[in-house]
Amino acid sequence: MLFDNTDFDYAISFLSIPGSDFNKETRVDKFLTPEEGFLRGNLEKNEYVPYKNYTYFKLQPETEKENLLFKLMAYSFAINDLNLYLDLHPEDKTTFDLFKCYVKEKNELEDMYTSKYGPMTITETQGSSYNWINNPWPWDRTGGSKYV
Repeated sequence: MLFDNTDFDYAISFLSIPGSDFNKETRVDKFLTPEEGFLRGNLEKNEYVPYKNYTYFKLQPETEKENLLFKLMAYSFAINDLNLYLDLHPEDKTTFDLFKCYVKEKNELEDMYTSKYGPMTITETQGSSYNWINNPWPWDRTGGSKYV
């Protein structure tokens, strides 16, 4: 059959018209990982244009807590960036599925962080006592963490 899995790429490249919406590029993954997009400041692969020969700073989490916080920030950024993309392309089901996957992953990371290190916001409660003030604040950490 013409449009089964083996012939579909050929059919797409044959029918692809430069500048049109029906383009093979719309099928390929056009987004970076949440972590890479967060560091670059843009989730779309083709949108990052470095200024002169400068490059972005690559953060290296030093502890498990910093690593979880970094992932949370990256997924939060990715969700916001995909939200902006979906505002302009509401019919893109693949991106919407990716958006839902990132929301689920962020919620799981938040639960993991909260269970290990305490609440992230004042509205999160754990146990039977008010423990927001008992947790160390990010700027109380010695060693100069970059994750505030």
